[in-house]
Amino acid sequence: MSEKLFVGNLSFNTTENDLQDAFAAHGTVVEANLMMDRATGRPRGFAFITMSTPEEAQKAITEMNGKQLDGRALTVNVARPREDRPAGGGGGGGRREFRGGGGGGGGGGGGRRDHR
Repeated sequence: MSEKLFVGNLSFNTTENDLQDAFAAHGTVVEANLMMDRATGRPRGFAFITMSTPEEAQKAITEMNGKQLDGRALTVNVARPREDRPAGGGGGGGRREFRGGGGGGGGGGGGRRDHR
């Protein structure tokens, strides 16, 4: 059974081949997946490495966590399952009721009193 690892703090110059080579010293790399920004096409600074066994994955964590690659100290740990996201995509952007910024509330009223 394979085990997926999260690798963070990557240099933007690091390639999937660099990762494959670095982790292959600690076991069989099934897959190296460097995450890219969809908008810019640039690396996002993290990747997922799938090792062929949990034992190899643990060895890779022990050997690679904190190790320098392209001038950066790597963060390596077992990848957590992806959190379910609501259907319809699009994330964040803040709460809609704050759209448009400042000004809100009070003042300027006039005509609000009950004139009898």
